[in-house]
Amino acid sequence: MPAARVRIGIVGCGKISDNHFQAYRRNPAVEVAAVCDVEPARAREFAAARGIPAAVGSVRELIGLGVDAISVCTPHPTHEAVVLEAVEHGVHVLCEKPLSITSGSVARMIDAAAEHGVVLATVFQRRFWEAARRIRSALDEGLLGTPMLGGVQVLLSRGAEYYDSAPWRGTWAADGGGALMTQSVHYIDLLTWYFGAPVEVSAKAGNFTHGDAIEVEDTAAAVVTFASGAIATVAATVSASPNMGMSLTLTGSNGATVRLSEYPEGSDARIEFWAVPGALEAGEAPLAAGFRADKTVDEVNADLQPLHARQLDDFVDALRHGRSPAVTGADAIRSLHVIEAIYESARTGRAVRIPGPDDAPEFEHLAATAGAAPAEAVTGA
Repeated sequence: MPAARVRIGIVGCGKISDNHFQAYRRNPAVEVAAVCDVEPARAREFAAARGIPAAVGSVRELIGLGVDAISVCTPHPTHEAVVLEAVEHGVHVLCEKPLSITSGSVARMIDAAAEHGVVLATVFQRRFWEAARRIRSALDEGLLGTPMLGGVQVLLSRGAEYYDSAPWRGTWAADGGGALMTQSVHYIDLLTWYFGAPVEVSAKAGNFTHGDAIEVEDTAAAVVTFASGAIATVAATVSASPNMGMSLTLTGSNGATVRLSEYPEGSDARIEFWAVPGALEAGEAPLAAGFRADKTVDEVNADLQPLHARQLDDFVDALRHGRSPAVTGADAIRSLHVIEAIYESARTGRAVRIPGPDDAPEFEHLAATAGAAPAEAVTGA
């Protein structure tokens, strides 16, 4: 990438696209050159309100304007077509999560980006919290031992107005899933960032409170086993009332236990407690810290703008200096493997094996006595 400003195009002018624009416009190394949307009038309105020079109706037209990279802010099932068209023309891509709703689709995108020598990154902006990075650094430094037990808890609230605001929401074909695919994917990504490759999942899921309004799950629970032999639980719902946010707990082989909490949803995460050998910290209690349970999804997105800015700055810096971005397409496939396996396990009632490394788990002595499911009860993801 030349030293000149990076020319960015934004694909899709829905709600999250403004987070991308606001992040890019603050970066002196970036020029937001154009936007596109399948509704050209919406693209023109978006561009005019923000002083963006061009607005077009297709990805092909956008690429024709000579952009170096694009941000993909379209509904989930459109991601693959947009990404493939861009990378095949040598254009770098940052795509909103999930990168796709199937791991096969993600694999095709990863292969195409490698073939054409372009960067493919995906938005998991919660990795850029200082609290999240503190945990990652502590793992790298050996302060937490080897992760052996984890827990993700997602207690969110999404009502009829959320699903009514976009007809594709809450459908298998377009949303790809519910509480897991659209909301919990961020914390499942953090889980795989800390614990490594997932290898097996057992799960249950259901639609308890949304009736016929959505096809997908509003609640799910799972046990995930990792290549190291570590285990973690995932419990998620969009039926909590009020919205209680999200958290992740990690216990290491040296007894260290840390918890990251996001209360209210979209706020800057905090370390709720940090119980590490030689260092014990008690964080601020979330309910005593200006807790709000009634934030709208638009407010949550606005609160996440600083994290988008950090990740988009990293993406631009990666392009300018020829390095990999902090979150690659290959990173994105791990969380998707977990979600696909949860859905398959919930459907079949069986443990689901995830293709992974053949190395013996670090906690082999534990795995050997854990009562693994019989071979005939393990299905492919």
